[in-house]
Amino acid sequence: MIQGALHLPLNAPRFFIATPLATGATLDLPSPVANHALRVLRLAEDATLTLFNGSGGEYSARLRVGSRGRATAIIERHDTVERETRIEATLLQALVAAEKLDWIVEKATELGAARVLLFPAARSVVRLDGERLARRVAHLRDVAVAACCQCGRNRVPLIKFASTLDAALGETRGASIRLLLAPDSASGLPATEGRSVAIAVGPEGGFTPAEVQAAEGSGFALARLGSRVLRTETAGPAALAALLALAGEFA
Repeated sequence: MIQGALHLPLNAPRFFIATPLATGATLDLPSPVANHALRVLRLAEDATLTLFNGSGGEYSARLRVGSRGRATAIIERHDTVERETRIEATLLQALVAAEKLDWIVEKATELGAARVLLFPAARSVVRLDGERLARRVAHLRDVAVAACCQCGRNRVPLIKFASTLDAALGETRGASIRLLLAPDSASGLPATEGRSVAIAVGPEGGFTPAEVQAAEGSGFALARLGSRVLRTETAGPAALAALLALAGEFA
């Protein structure tokens, strides 16, 4: 969706609320939200808040400070504004170190990615399963939510784990353009205006020849990002930014 006008002031503190919101309602703020509003941001009675729940648009509200760290919000109006990108982008990111994944998800969210699909590549040093995987995906979703609060998005990108590269590739069949980043490719990035795109990024050691072959067999084209080899945590956000620029997002 084309970026909309900024109806509510972006300097108002923004909070994600994982419950239904409605104009005229009085909402008890969840403890983490109340704590951040009162103790971290030190907001006072009657401060303006912007609330969103990921279902579309955002809500202007007024803060009411209670006792013992409690707070409520009086929701005054709903604004249908959206700040999504011109193209629907999916980032397929091989598992890498935790701090790198945090950075990748944060920047992909700020840039407007609709989905981040994580998968274990052959050369991934990190391996996740069971409860550790569930905790990691939940943490990365929190990272995406925080990034939405900062950048003004009202839609939280999907953060999902695919058990294999093939499974991740299969989830992008609807994309108009599907690219696997390969430094030795003869082709650069294509124009993407009015389309959806999927971008696959390998781990620190890159994709194996077998993985590249599998991606090409699944309909992915190889693309390079200039003459330099970028780190895995740089490549995805850089490709997203470049494709958005080609689509006219920053005009």
